[in-house]
Amino acid sequence: MHGLFGSARNWRGIAQKLSKNAVVYTVDLRNHGASPHVKQMPYSLMAEDIVHFMQQQNFQSAQVLGHSMGGKVAMQLALNYPERVNRLIVVDMAPVTYTHNFNDILTALSNIPMETISSRNDADEILKKSIDVLSLRQFLLQNLVAKESGGYAWRVNLDSIKSNMSNIMGFPKENKNVTYTNPTLFIGGGNSTYLAERYLAAVKTLFPSAQVDILKGVGHWPQVEAPKAFLSCLEPFLGVD
Repeated sequence: MHGLFGSARNWRGIAQKLSKNAVVYTVDLRNHGASPHVKQMPYSLMAEDIVHFMQQQNFQSAQVLGHSMGGKVAMQLALNYPERVNRLIVVDMAPVTYTHNFNDILTALSNIPMETISSRNDADEILKKSIDVLSLRQFLLQNLVAKESGGYAWRVNLDSIKSNMSNIMGFPKENKNVTYTNPTLFIGGGNSTYLAERYLAAVKTLFPSAQVDILKGVGHWPQVEAPKAFLSCLEPFLGVD
């Protein structure tokens, strides 16, 4: 599962490698990718979405992997439906509330005048006034899609994300009395603060069997920044040679 502003396509490269040994599903979380736009985004409902997907695809359980926001969905799924999760992999995320917010990004995306842009380059020229990191702009602009009727639209539901930001950055308090004891792997980036040492106690409280691997010199996207190192952590955990 992908992170905020992402989609299933973010996992395409890793999924192709893993699919040599298993059936792999990549999903668009609600308000992202091709999934429906809805008002609510609590992790409890997002976990239910995954259960419904598993039912539709006719399988009972799986090894579940999620990055960032998708990591929180994966954790919630494991805590609420442990029988559905054989093994859990969480990428650069902890079961905590973060103080980060993405209001600047949401404002920048919302301020792009969809009625006047005629290309992705037009949108990028506007976006660079607010966001100077090219790789971040390229990632965000993956959500810009051409409409059949002409013009462009956001594939991601900006309004719902904005109104649910406190839910997205938090983690449900009701989880404090439950644990998930199946094999669990947390993979973090050494240059990222999302899986900092101060959060490991929270990890161990909810996931007592968790193994934590930190990849040095890597940021919030280990699977993109260092795919070989990422797979060298992931594949042994999954029992893949």
